[in-house]
Amino acid sequence: MKKICAFLMFALISTAGMLAQDVTGKWKTIDDETGEAKSIVEIYKQDGKVYGKIAEILNKDRQDAKCVDCPGSDRGKPIQDLVIIKGLEKDGDEYNDGKILDPQSGKLYKCLIELENPDKLKVRGYIGFSLLGRTQYWTRVK
Repeated sequence: MKKICAFLMFALISTAGMLAQDVTGKWKTIDDETGEAKSIVEIYKQDGKVYGKIAEILNKDRQDAKCVDCPGSDRGKPIQDLVIIKGLEKDGDEYNDGKILDPQSGKLYKCLIELENPDKLKVRGYIGFSLLGRTQYWTRVK
């Protein structure tokens, strides 16, 4: 009986640890220049890939902003609810082979994301090689 209880406890702890390592959920973005919270991005899975949309704009003056410089069908769309992370695929501990849109500049970059810990997400946008880019760290919203 003790062995069964120990096994069940181990299985439960292992499962909880795996769930905590999921990138899905809501994440607070931080402005690189000001250090202020900028938005809440909701990361979700759809058709086996990972996407992220702006769920909330925290600056009251920007809540009605539109993506005036965005490419293609995103041009002119409200930034609120705009999908900015598209098509990431799991590759080991990270998700890559997708794109991230900077709605402020309208530029589209290659993207990879990786959990640093359960509450800290590394988000890297780059051109060409991963070395040529910028990294942000987002914090999980609880």
